[in-house]
Amino acid sequence: QVQLVESGGELVQAGGSLRLSCAPSGRTFRIYAMGWFRQAPGKEREFVAAINVSGRSTDTADSVKGRFTISRDGAKNTVYLQMNSLKPEDTAVYYCAARLGGVNSRIAHEYAYWGQGTQVTVSS
Repeated sequence: QVQLVESGGELVQAGGSLRLSCAPSGRTFRIYAMGWFRQAPGKEREFVAAINVSGRSTDTADSVKGRFTISRDGAKNTVYLQMNSLKPEDTAVYYCAARLGGVNSRIAHEYAYWGQGTQVTVSS
């Protein structure tokens, strides 16, 4: 079993930056590819970014490309989502997810473990 705990979400003005963190526990972090998803009120959960086991391969949704960066620190057992140039449409609950295997994925149901989510609110 893997427990995922996100942190870093808060209220920020448009154009600002935030860094979300996700710290898995319970199983070996390094065997999981990690992803970030988000869900805004009244909308479906959508893919944001993913990173493979080694950290050498990442994937980012077109809507955030050039503004958001996913990374992982094996020594700290933590995955990050650096969010710059935030826009009001980035407002959502952001979820960290983990999947067995080395390959990152954009498909939510391929992730077996999910965090409780952290709220990001961007004011205009």
